[in-house]
Amino acid sequence: MNELSWFVVRRLFQGLVVVLTVTAIVFVVTRLIGDPVAIMLPLDATEAQRETLRRALGLDQPVYLQFIDFLRSLFALDFGESYWQHRPNIDIIRERLPATFQLVGAGMLLAVVLALPLGTVAAMYPGRLPDRITSALSLVGLSVPLFWLGLILIYVFAAQLRILPSSGPGTFVHLVLPAVTLALPSAGRLAMLVRSSLIDELNAPYVKTAVAKGLPLWRILGVHTYVNAAVPTLTMIGWEVTRSLAGHTIIVETVFAWPGLGLAAIQAIQREDLLLLQAIVFVVALMVVVINLALDLVYKFIDPRISV
Repeated sequence: MNELSWFVVRRLFQGLVVVLTVTAIVFVVTRLIGDPVAIMLPLDATEAQRETLRRALGLDQPVYLQFIDFLRSLFALDFGESYWQHRPNIDIIRERLPATFQLVGAGMLLAVVLALPLGTVAAMYPGRLPDRITSALSLVGLSVPLFWLGLILIYVFAAQLRILPSSGPGTFVHLVLPAVTLALPSAGRLAMLVRSSLIDELNAPYVKTAVAKGLPLWRILGVHTYVNAAVPTLTMIGWEVTRSLAGHTIIVETVFAWPGLGLAAIQAIQREDLLLLQAIVFVVALMVVVINLALDLVYKFIDPRISV
C-alpha cells in the first residue's frame, strides 16, 4: 500500500474510534438522565407494569450489557425502534436527513457566495472603507445568537412584511429564512478568513512580479491567489459544515420547525427516546468523520506539496 492508502486506512480507524467514543458517551448519559418507561406508560401505571416494560425493552440489564447489545445492533445496521413513534429509527432518519441536507447545503452555499466577494474586496483595500464595512458586518454576524437572529428574521419578513413564511417545510421560499439564519454567522467567519488569506497572497513576491509584468488583477486573483488560499478556506468551510450538522441545525430547525435531524433530536430528548437519540448521534458523527476525511483528500489534490 502506498502512503495515501495508509493515510486513508489510518483516518478511517481514527474516525471509527471517534464515532464509537461519541456514541458511548451519549449512551451512558441518556441512561443516567432518562427513563423512557415513565414517558411511555400513563401516570397511574403500576410498578409491575413498569418492570414488565423495562424487561421488554432490555432496560433492566446492566448498562454495559445494554451497550454491548446496542453496538451489536449498530454493526448489523439495526438502529432499533423508536420508543416515541413505534417505528424503526432508520426510517425516521431517512425521512429527516434530506431536510437537514437541504438546510445545510443552502446555508453553506449562501455563506460562500456572500463571503468570497466581501473577503476579496476587503483584501484589495485593507484598512479602507470596504475593509472596515466587511469587518463590521462579520463581527455582527459572529456576535448575534442564532435563535435571536432567526426570531428577528421571522418578525421582519414573516410578521411585518409578510413576504416569507415563518416556519415549516414546503416550497423553496420556506427554506429562505432558515438558510439565511444558518449562513450569516458562517459568512462572517469565512469572509474574514478569505480576507486574511488573500492579503498574505497579494503581498507575496510572485504577485508583485505578476503585477510588474502587467497581468490583469482578475487573472492574478483567479489563477494564482484563489488557488493558494483555497486550502485554509476549504478547511473553514468543512468546519462550518460540521458545526452546522453537529449543533447549529438543532437551533435553526427548532426555531423554524424545519423537519430535519436537529428537530428530531430535540423531540427525542423531550420524549426521552433513547434509541432514536443514539441513532441520530451515531449518524451525525459518521457524517462528520466522512466530511473530514474527504477534505483531507481534497487538500492533497489541490496542493500536491501537502504531506499526508
